Amino acid sequence: MKSFTDRLLQKSPTTDDATTLSARPARTENVTAFARKGLAWAEAHVPGGTWAVPRLKNVARRVIPAPPAAADMVGVQPKAPPRPPLTPAPVVADVPIDLAHMTVYRAEYFPDAGPHPWLDDPEAESFIAYEEQEGRLKPEDAALCRYWARNGYVILPGVFEHDLLDHVWAAYEAKIDTGVLKPPPEAQFQGDPVPGRLLDPHLTVPEISDLMHHPVLLGKVQMLLGASCTPFQSISGHKASQQAIHSDSIHMTTYPTGYLAALWIAFEDIEPGSGPLEYYPSSHRLPTIYSREVGISETAIRESGYQEFDMKYTPYIRKRIEEVGLAPQHFHARKGDVLIWHANLLHGGSARTDFTKTRRALVFHYFAQGCVCYHDLSASLSRIHV
Repeated sequence: MKSFTDRLLQKSPTTDDATTLSARPARTENVTAFARKGLAWAEAHVPGGTWAVPRLKNVARRVIPAPPAAADMVGVQPKAPPRPPLTPAPVVADVPIDLAHMTVYRAEYFPDAGPHPWLDDPEAESFIAYEEQEGRLKPEDAALCRYWARNGYVILPGVFEHDLLDHVWAAYEAKIDTGVLKPPPEAQFQGDPVPGRLLDPHLTVPEISDLMHHPVLLGKVQMLLGASCTPFQSISGHKASQQAIHSDSIHMTTYPTGYLAALWIAFEDIEPGSGPLEYYPSSHRLPTIYSREVGISETAIRESGYQEFDMKYTPYIRKRIEEVGLAPQHFHARKGDVLIWHANLLHGGSARTDFTKTRRALVFHYFAQGCVCYHDLSASLSRIHV
């Protein structure tokens, strides 16, 4: 028997490959009314509300009409956002949390409360038009915001000069050569000489820390999230990660939800065969999948590492991708290009098929100030709160 959420999803018409899950055609008033009534009923009657109701809300977002495209808004007065999204300020949760009285940090134990990032709102297109009309959003930034709202990522070409990137990478390599930093081998074939990924090199290499705080990067992330942001994690890599497809929301979760963004900086031209970043446009509109929803226990990470994650979460995500019919794209970046993606965009590392090619890159993660940042998978707080 199909679940209520599966039946609800079937009420939503399919879309073509170009629009996928984001820029959907307008739906009938009957379907919209059905979705809104179903959501109201769920909030009042569904058992286990702290985890069931948020998921139903995510599902309902796929049924209630998505924001219209800009071309469809001729003659329509754009709406002002409920709060100024382009004035960077910390997020103030609608329902405050006292972390001192929490012992387990998982999505089901946090309230289903906002506010939510302005570009996740069903009225996002209207809000963007309003900010552009008021002169607070440049046309090129408005285009980035629209693309983000529909696709869950943006690409910024040629952000950094090659000399700057070479300087930063040389500083990183110097720490490796002197033994200050020791990347794990992560051998992808016997005798693989290229080192693996290293977590948080910015804590040791000032040049990487400076790059994390670069005003262009911070400015774009704060614009997309509509809040003041703090960089809190970095990952360096000489080669493909070949990491399974996932959403960052299970690894770096925020309350209120959605206030995290990641970005990927290419330190060399990324060629086919090197294992480029793989991502699924518009997958950020799918319901966020947390640990409880795939049956990962609160103690799994402490007891058996990532075994349950690999056995339960990864296959679930693969199945959802097939069911929805998502198609991957690959970031064949040029040196200096930057890709920024949404907290719930599905992504990973594609297979490295040419072992003569490296894929030098840095990944940075940012979250909005004022949010709680925690690790849903291990049910623990991020170090910034410890």
